[in-house]
Amino acid sequence: MSNILCIETATTNCSVALSVNGSVRSLKEDNTKGYSHAEKLHVYIEDVLTDAGMHKQDLDAIAVSKGPGSYTGLRIGVSAAKGLCFALDIPLLSIATMESLMHQSNEDARFYIPMLDARRMEVYCAVFDENRKQIQDTQAKIVDETSFQEYLEQGKVSFLGSGVEKFENICKHPNAIFNPSALPSAREMAAIAQEKYQNGEFEDVAYFEPFYLKDFIVGK
Repeated sequence: MSNILCIETATTNCSVALSVNGSVRSLKEDNTKGYSHAEKLHVYIEDVLTDAGMHKQDLDAIAVSKGPGSYTGLRIGVSAAKGLCFALDIPLLSIATMESLMHQSNEDARFYIPMLDARRMEVYCAVFDENRKQIQDTQAKIVDETSFQEYLEQGKVSFLGSGVEKFENICKHPNAIFNPSALPSAREMAAIAQEKYQNGEFEDVAYFEPFYLKDFIVGK
């Protein structure tokens, strides 16, 4: 039996799940508009363990969403995950934010394109095929009315995530399916984390850093 704590803080959704053999045993999250990660993350960790009747010492690994996403959110999540791994002497797993977000789509589509809001008309996005296999690397992309035409011309495309709204306003293609309300959640991390744990795909706890994709920009 493997007990994996999953932590997702790449967006406004502060999300924690306890996975037992790849199935979610307990989930706690807050997806309100404001960032509440610093105040709620450790409380949620305690809550999911209590709900499942477990203690930190029962954990076999920690899985964390590695990005891209909010610079501050990712730092908070990764710092918490690394601290727990050090203290408990257990491995660290990193989960690509776009991959877990993609699994929220229930649509029967030819392609799946998760996208997170970046700046102005820019989004973080990746492309997955009908078998949910990634076929285009995660990138920062400025969207316009011609974006993703090569996929839309081949069949239905499921767009999901916080970056969808700006693209939905300019994309009128009949094959586009939009879900702008989807946010990355620890729920979809469970099965991915279990597979990585079984395959021994562990990160170096000392040197692991989030996948920011873009440099941090300080605003006024």
